[in-house]
Amino acid sequence: MRETNFIEQNKEKWSEFEQTLDRERKDPEKLNDLFVQITDDLSYSRTFYPNRSVRVYLNGLAQRVFFSIYKNRPSRLGRIFSFWTDELPQLIYESRYAFRISFFCFVLSVAIGVLSCAMDPDFAEVILGESYIDMTIENINSGDPMAVYKDRGAFGMSLGITMNNLWVSLLIFVLGAFFGIGAVVVIIQNGIMVGAFQYFFIQQGLFQESFLTIWVHGTLEMSAMVIAGAAGITMGRGLVFPGTYSRLQAFQRSARRGIKIMVGIAPIIITAGFIEGYLTRHTETPDIIRGLFIFLCLAFILIYFVWYPSYKARHGFNQPLRETKLQPDKNQEIGWHRIKSSGEIFAEIFSFYRKYLSQVALAALLAAILFSTASLFLTDQSAGEVFTYPNRIFGTLSVISQFFISEKMVLIPCLMALGLGIVGYAVYGIIMKEEGVQPVTPLARFSLLGKSVLGGVLLELILMTNDWYTMLIFLLFPLIMLWTYTSIREGRNSFVSLSRTTLLVSGNLSRIYGLFLLLLVTGILFFSLTDTLLVQFFFALVGWIVNFDQDTMDQLSIILLTYLNTFVFFFLMTMFMLGFGLLYYALLEINAAPNLLDQIRQIGPERRIRGLQKE
Repeated sequence: MRETNFIEQNKEKWSEFEQTLDRERKDPEKLNDLFVQITDDLSYSRTFYPNRSVRVYLNGLAQRVFFSIYKNRPSRLGRIFSFWTDELPQLIYESRYAFRISFFCFVLSVAIGVLSCAMDPDFAEVILGESYIDMTIENINSGDPMAVYKDRGAFGMSLGITMNNLWVSLLIFVLGAFFGIGAVVVIIQNGIMVGAFQYFFIQQGLFQESFLTIWVHGTLEMSAMVIAGAAGITMGRGLVFPGTYSRLQAFQRSARRGIKIMVGIAPIIITAGFIEGYLTRHTETPDIIRGLFIFLCLAFILIYFVWYPSYKARHGFNQPLRETKLQPDKNQEIGWHRIKSSGEIFAEIFSFYRKYLSQVALAALLAAILFSTASLFLTDQSAGEVFTYPNRIFGTLSVISQFFISEKMVLIPCLMALGLGIVGYAVYGIIMKEEGVQPVTPLARFSLLGKSVLGGVLLELILMTNDWYTMLIFLLFPLIMLWTYTSIREGRNSFVSLSRTTLLVSGNLSRIYGLFLLLLVTGILFFSLTDTLLVQFFFALVGWIVNFDQDTMDQLSIILLTYLNTFVFFFLMTMFMLGFGLLYYALLEINAAPNLLDQIRQIGPERRIRGLQKE
């Protein structure tokens, strides 16, 4: 067709397209059809009129259509803005009963703390500690009752307080997994402490000064704690009231909602830490300014977390909550040949736990029994001399290095490496069994055990390192687990597998360390449960059942804590091993695409495309 005939045949259609694009209100379906027709004409002109102006004209028209269709797609910045203005308020509104429960428990516990201090003058010393009370009284006598907020540098104090508050809020949230009860318990505990703390200053005749100092940062800090409690209760609600879902599915939905609420309070916690570190220390600020600042903080909390969600609910949210599609509870397939995100791998880990929990737990239990029994009984020292457990929150986490190296028990590194090897043997065998390539010959099983123990030895060498401890953990820990499974899965020599692992790692460090960070935070949170009231209650129950003298009870407690903590540690290590075993397949698909190559090989001369047979 000549160019002039082509233009004459289509110019009316093109003119109509231009008029449609110029309208303010555009029909998206018509735009879609328009785009298809214009690109067809553009392809034709590129073929037959590549150097003519009609091609340039149609190319510009196609670009206008494209921009009209895609210019309103939400950007990353737009999605973030939508989260804060629509999605989070909607989550808060739908979780309003959890917020009310959390707030009521906090207010009630503060009242209990105040009333207890009023009835018993020594109650504050029991709750806050004798050393803190003595220090505060000394500050009061010296004429600066709020000196506790000035004893450190502003930056160091702000950073330390922020990390502590983030940790406590995360702990409150995680404990909500225990049907919401754990979150309520921690809220009550902190509320009683706040009430006792405030009333102590009332007893000293310093109500106004203490109120204007404490609540400068406390308004946001305590609000964040209440919101964290609501997030924990929201998560636990899925287990208590699953509705038409299974309990696991309901828990997955409620946990995702709770996590989003926790994301919403992270800026509040950081701001509260900054205020406590940099502003609270200025007690010489006029009372009217401090009072106004407290009022503004309270107004922000009430407006954003109380009034605004109700306002949005009355006038309508922009869109319904985006719920992640849930996988079936049973027979969930593992994506061996897919490129998966860290979140997808994390979900697959729990699919393994659902199918193989008894085997994984048994391996962790055997490793814990071997490690603890040998550590405690192959020495002439008492249990309290081999292991120590500080009587404070996160006490075990602060001395976890005693499980990796000890001057009092030289066999501990060897026992830990052997325990990690036992756990690795079980976990890696389960992964290959699920994939369908489980080793069956005695030689193959021996090779699996040997490489698992070798991986355990290398992990132990990192864990027992005192210098640059944190850096080595982050840099080498995930790489060793990936190298171990690569060597096992591909049946290669461990040294040859090193170059293979380097190939898999190349260009994928963000994916590897992203997964590691996710697993590390999860592991720390769950390991910290060994320092909570739940464990204290267990030991109180043991004390009611058996009646020994105090020294015997102390030794028994240390023995039980050792078995408990090592079991939890080895069980959490199975999570890391499963995660990086599954990550191996995603990295393999990224670098070598074996599944894609297999599909290409299967392409034959009689395949069909869109229902048409290709010759």
